[in-house]
Amino acid sequence: MTAPFAPYDPGPTSRRRGRAPRFRRVPLRLILPNLVTLLALCSGLTAIRMALETRWDFAIGAIVLAAVLDALDGRVARLVKGTSKFGAELDSLADFVNFGVAPALILYSWLLDEVRSIGWIAALVFSISAALRLARFNVSIDDPDKPAWAVNFFTGVPAPAGALAVLFPVYLEFVGILPHWPALAPVVAVYVVIIALLMVSRLPTFSGKKLGSRIRRDLVLPLFVAAVLFVALLVSYPFEMLAIGAAAYLVSIPVAWRWHQKYASGQIPGAAADDTSANDDGDEADTDLDHLGDRDKGDTG
Repeated sequence: MTAPFAPYDPGPTSRRRGRAPRFRRVPLRLILPNLVTLLALCSGLTAIRMALETRWDFAIGAIVLAAVLDALDGRVARLVKGTSKFGAELDSLADFVNFGVAPALILYSWLLDEVRSIGWIAALVFSISAALRLARFNVSIDDPDKPAWAVNFFTGVPAPAGALAVLFPVYLEFVGILPHWPALAPVVAVYVVIIALLMVSRLPTFSGKKLGSRIRRDLVLPLFVAAVLFVALLVSYPFEMLAIGAAAYLVSIPVAWRWHQKYASGQIPGAAADDTSANDDGDEADTDLDHLGDRDKGDTG
C-alpha cells in the first residue's frame, strides 16, 4: 500500500542503485527552520488580508513580523545545522510573497488606487523587482570570486529592507506628517518605483551579517538593555520607530557605497584578515556568560 503523501525530501541524497527508496525518519532540526519560514509566509498572507480589510496598522505589523521571522529562519537553520535545498527554495518563495506581493497590495489599496493604472503599474514594478532581486541573490550566493570583505555588503536593497522602506509613506501618515490626500498618489507611485529600482540596482548596501557576531564582554549587559529599550519603543511607538528606521536605512545607502569604494580600492588595510578573524569563534572561555566581569585577553592593565 502506497503512502497518501509524498515523503519529505530536504535535498539530494545518495542512494544505492538497484534498491528501492525507503522511508526514513527526518531529523527535527531539518523541519524546524522550515516551520519558521512557513510562519513568516502566514504572516505575509495575513498582511494581504488586513490590507483588503483596510486595517493598515495590522497589515504593517504582519509585514514587520514576517521580516523578523525571515531574519531568524536562516540563523536557526545554521544553528541547528538544518540547512537544506528545500528550505532555501521555500524561503525564497516566501520572501517574494511577504516582501514583494504583500507590500505592493498594501500600497495599492491604501492610496495608489487613486491613480488607477499608474498606481497599479507602480505596484507591479515593485513586485517584479522583488522577484528579480531574490533571483539574483540566489544565483550569486555561492560566487567563488567574491572577496572576503564582500560579505559586509548586499548588491542592491534586499527584499525585506525594500518592503519596510517602501511603506515609509504609510508610516508618515500614521505619525501625522503625511495627510491622506489623493493628490499625493502620483508622488507615492514615483517613490515606490524608486525603491524598486534600488532593489535591482548594483548599489552596495550594508548587509549587517558580521554585526554582532562577536560581542565584547563589557558590552553584553548594555546590549541587553539596548535591545529591551528598542523593543519597548517599537511596541509603544511603532510607526515613529519604523519611520525613523526606514529614513536611517535610506540615508545609509550612500554611506555604504562610500565604504564599498574604500574596500574595493584597498584603502582599508587588513580587511581580509579582519573578515577571517571575525569568523573565528575563539576558545570556549570567550563564549560563556559566566565571566562577564573578567578582563578581555588583550587587557594588560
